[in-house]
Amino acid sequence: MGEILVSDELLDAGFACNLGACLGACCVQGDSGAPLLESELSVLEELVPILRKDLRPEAISVIEHSGPWEMNSDGTYSTTCVEGRECVFVSYDGDVAHCALHAAHIRGKTEFPKPISCHLFPVREADYGTYTVLNYEQIDMCAPARVFGRRSGVALVEFLREPLVRRFGQEWYDDFVRISTERRKAIRGV
Repeated sequence: MGEILVSDELLDAGFACNLGACLGACCVQGDSGAPLLESELSVLEELVPILRKDLRPEAISVIEHSGPWEMNSDGTYSTTCVEGRECVFVSYDGDVAHCALHAAHIRGKTEFPKPISCHLFPVREADYGTYTVLNYEQIDMCAPARVFGRRSGVALVEFLREPLVRRFGQEWYDDFVRISTERRKAIRGV
């Protein structure tokens, strides 16, 4: 796998988002906005005018005052939030929180699907020296996705195919799936 380390928890996890059950909690709950790569900062700034009509008035106010992203105390970046709660790019369909960035991408208005941290969620990426580590963050708000994934037979590695390919490339993903399959068989003694 090169310099990318993957926790064993990703191998057998079932996972498929169930927005009807969680109501898009990952866009609303947390200590800060979505983690951002430095390369994503200017992209978000450029997309604000395109998304403006899809954003809530309170989000536009925050963006006009503070911008679409902020630097955290540890030097990392994240999206700004409305009243310390939901990401400024959240839009609502009834009680369900959706990502306005993702919706615009699906409609063909942008090439940027959403920040890679959101796209990979519930997998979190961390750098440790020369290694990138991928950890599966099993949090309560995603319990419905774990149940739905197990019931529907969708593995986390399959559910995250698109963002994993986006982040690490098709060749890496194909190797990852092959190695994961071999590792699962070895763990199970098959």
